[in-house]
Amino acid sequence: MSPLKPSWKQPSHPEIQQVIASNADDFTTKSLSKVSLPPFALFAKLEFPPCEVADEATYATVQMDKDKHLTLNSDLLYINHSCEPSLHFDMRNMKIVAGPKGLRPGDELTFFYPSTEWSMAQPFDCFCGTPTCKKRITGAKDMPSHLLEGLWLNDHIHQLLEEQALLRDTQQHSASLSESAGHGLLRRGITSRELSGEMSGDTVAEA
Repeated sequence: MSPLKPSWKQPSHPEIQQVIASNADDFTTKSLSKVSLPPFALFAKLEFPPCEVADEATYATVQMDKDKHLTLNSDLLYINHSCEPSLHFDMRNMKIVAGPKGLRPGDELTFFYPSTEWSMAQPFDCFCGTPTCKKRITGAKDMPSHLLEGLWLNDHIHQLLEEQALLRDTQQHSASLSESAGHGLLRRGITSRELSGEMSGDTVAEA
């Protein structure tokens, strides 16, 4: 898929964001902070317009609910992924906030894609270079739980993870019951009492 050509006037957020396009023909565009913010302070609001609800998930959308996706239609699109992000996309409150370390001018603007995305439209290998890099980013659905521990995730991702865990537990329980039932049938033979007719009711009293 070719890079998305912006349909919006650029720059869209010149006061807070500097977009750097390393190569117009690939996906190496990134953006840097132009502001200093304390942890979890507001960086930008996600407003309609320019945002629009998307018909389907693409590499250029952000998941905003369990089954809804958002087209940003702004330079906020150029906020890349990192396993140790500088920003959080808070989709319940429709805003972007600084991460736990805050922001300084010159910091690269990044967020953790599985914090919003259940299943990535285009999974990719991560080269963020952070100590906690997850290596392969496919969305929260396919990530082992230990890779998501301690990370900020949106409400809809927490809900989908809980539903996934419940479904897995139900399937495992059903499989365990089936296995136990199968083993029980294999182990159970005809008892001596049944052979003698005491349990089957076929004992005939003599006249």
